[in-house]
Amino acid sequence: MKSALSWPQRVLLAGMVASLGAAPWPLQAQQPAVNPAPPPMPSIPPAAQPGAGLGSAAQPAPPSWAAGRPEAEEALKLAPVQPPPIATLADKLPVAKLKLPKNFNLEVYAAGLTNARSLRIGDRGTVFVSTRLLDRIYAITDKNGRKEVKTLLTGLYRPNGIALHNGTLYIAELSKISKIDNIEDQLDNPPAPTVIYDDLPKDEPHGWKFLTVGPDNKLYFNIGAPCNICMPSPAHAQIRRINLDGSGAEVVARGTRQIVGMDWHPVLKQLYFTENQRDWLSEDLPEDKLNRLTRPGKDNFGYPYCGGGNVLDPQFGWGHSCSEFTPPVARLGPHSAPLGMRFYTGTMFPREYHDAIFIARHGSWNRTKKFGGDIVVAKLNPDGTVKSVEPFITGFLENNSYIGRPVDLEIMKDGSMLISDDWNGAAYRLTYGPQRISMRH
Repeated sequence: MKSALSWPQRVLLAGMVASLGAAPWPLQAQQPAVNPAPPPMPSIPPAAQPGAGLGSAAQPAPPSWAAGRPEAEEALKLAPVQPPPIATLADKLPVAKLKLPKNFNLEVYAAGLTNARSLRIGDRGTVFVSTRLLDRIYAITDKNGRKEVKTLLTGLYRPNGIALHNGTLYIAELSKISKIDNIEDQLDNPPAPTVIYDDLPKDEPHGWKFLTVGPDNKLYFNIGAPCNICMPSPAHAQIRRINLDGSGAEVVARGTRQIVGMDWHPVLKQLYFTENQRDWLSEDLPEDKLNRLTRPGKDNFGYPYCGGGNVLDPQFGWGHSCSEFTPPVARLGPHSAPLGMRFYTGTMFPREYHDAIFIARHGSWNRTKKFGGDIVVAKLNPDGTVKSVEPFITGFLENNSYIGRPVDLEIMKDGSMLISDDWNGAAYRLTYGPQRISMRH
């Protein structure tokens, strides 16, 4: 996508020089109902502010997302978009409004999944769905052709990240990772999760995780930057991996602001991931990214020095060059919020989509005219570089307002694809075939 630098970036780029080398990093120790409404976002009351008291004029601290916001009138109108408090009824879901390529069909797979986020599918076909704003994980089972949604687990905190491996469900909360063995044998009465790793920061901003199991049988997960733009501590802005029992923690990448989607190249066995870039620099810069990890322990993706792979940060970029850092394999547009991504490893879709990456762009809030809110497909060259990024499913954004927001994707055994939507609390099933009639609701 074409991007033009604004005058602050042009001024900064004129005087920058390079000097940061990459090296492996040691891991540093840290400081220690199915359809409910999400809890309100935490805030700091005036009385809790430093120096506040009876009659004090102290004002509440601004929320973390507002850090760096300019005083322009239009910028002051922008804020993160909060989803509806309950899931949309199945017959009100916007499936019929979405636009798909020819011969692709979309149907409602399950409704009533308030704040549906990450998707994973068990060996027996159980679909597990995480949440971020709620405390729960759902399970969708098929009983004689009828989908049943149940709340599998509650009492969790920001349980966005889930993974399945050899029948074990792994759960990444804000500051711990836990597991339940043989989960599909215990859907009706699951035990409490067993914590395997908790050496994690407890910051709320960008604290939620994405979780995946690599070809090396290790768990990989992100730790976001605890801010919009700041110098992160050695414990933040990174990807870590651990053994399946929680031991052997390592940092495999640094310089990542926030990641909410990862997957493994089916041939090259390299980790690809989406990354959300900073806010408030401008409406059009920097662009969010699709990255590839090729040098575990050495790759640094640039945060906070370089955004989008090509824009030096006005505050932290002095003395650096974007060429010092691992470049993205693709840019995904300004503030588009790319989240879940999956390589298509099924056989139902046409050959042109085999081993391509489907990416859910959740959609922007940090732009006057919203951008994203769609599914795009990145087609790759044999060496793993990106040949093109093309629209695939559009229509979640209507008249500058969201009617849905895609989050994650997962490939089913028959080659169809599931897509979660946290705006509507639903999961959709994407199929291909001219003979099929879409069951639209």
